[in-house]
Amino acid sequence: MGISIDHLFGHPEHLGLVARWIYNEFWAGKAGYSVETFEDLLRQANEPDHIPLSLVAYVDGQPAGTVNLIQCDSQRRPNLFPWLAALVVVPVHRRKGVGSLLVRRLVSEAERLGFEELFLGTDIPSYYAAFGANIHERFEDNLCIMRIPLRAP
Repeated sequence: MGISIDHLFGHPEHLGLVARWIYNEFWAGKAGYSVETFEDLLRQANEPDHIPLSLVAYVDGQPAGTVNLIQCDSQRRPNLFPWLAALVVVPVHRRKGVGSLLVRRLVSEAERLGFEELFLGTDIPSYYAAFGANIHERFEDNLCIMRIPLRAP
């Protein structure tokens, strides 16, 4: 199984697919959101040297997952930035290391851009602890905001 990761803007033919993944995984049925909402947001990830960034994993040349680096994923916490957002791996490729490679690459991209920390929201903190993330703020139902300290560039 060959896994590669690239910026979504280099593969515009997959923009709609990635938008559907994100919508279906996190936003389906929530008022004010549509696949088109995420297509518009993903189109903004059009350069490698600034936020937003959208990465896509390919397994044997086929799209298998995505992760994004965005300015902020919490309107109540604009002081926390940037954020790892919308990690999605296609079910058939889960538990094969695709998600881990996506997270590691996104961490590298954030470090390359000069950030000292990265935030994310999750209900599975144990997954992100493996990447050095610690709980920044905890809510009910195991939902929390985590912080990943980054190495200085």
